[in-house]
Amino acid sequence: MTTKTTPAFRYAAVTFDCADPQRLAAFYGESLGYPVLFSTDDFVLLGKEDAAGLGFTRIADYRPPTWPDPAREKQAHIELGVDDLAEAERRLLELGATKPEFQPGEGRWTVLLDPAGHPFCITTLA
Repeated sequence: MTTKTTPAFRYAAVTFDCADPQRLAAFYGESLGYPVLFSTDDFVLLGKEDAAGLGFTRIADYRPPTWPDPAREKQAHIELGVDDLAEAERRLLELGATKPEFQPGEGRWTVLLDPAGHPFCITTLA
């Protein structure tokens, strides 16, 4: 009798579409302290040993989300846990993030936009 084995899966990375993968990788690499694991002109993978990574892939006609305007909604976003919300916001803005006017977190989290326009949140709750 042959037994069927189930393949093992590991969460490896999430990849963001963008116009400039090197620029977006530099932003997240500096923010998270993740080194570049692999890089080409069209793709960059950041990560650390035994941790999920972040990938960035070039899309020729990339159009950023218009969040919170639903014209081009966000497809996904990441949450970054921080110890000090104000200090984290200051540093991320310094690295190239922008802060949209609409902030639904009521002081529990802050929504920022990365240099490619993807919304992401920083929070002390995680």
